[in-house]
Amino acid sequence: MRASILLLLACTAVLAAGARDDTSGEPDTLVKKVQEYAQKVTAKVKSAFSSLQESEAAQQARRWLSDNTELAKQRLAWLKERLQEAWKRTPAP
Repeated sequence: MRASILLLLACTAVLAAGARDDTSGEPDTLVKKVQEYAQKVTAKVKSAFSSLQESEAAQQARRWLSDNTELAKQRLAWLKERLQEAWKRTPAP
């Protein structure tokens, strides 16, 4: 997430410098161009994240996490049962 913000800021700075060259000293025009460029960059970043989330690798990662979460829950339940059995067998002093 931090990398995307840094990328957005870097792109905005580069585009702002280009927009400044295009304007002849008019601050309002420069601000509008920077805002337009920032909106374009934001849209591209959102599009890239959307395509990443929809990718096969991301789907496989989500399935792997889901499968392993269930396995971890099963093993914890098994361990809990064993500990309860051991606790019941322990004689009181």
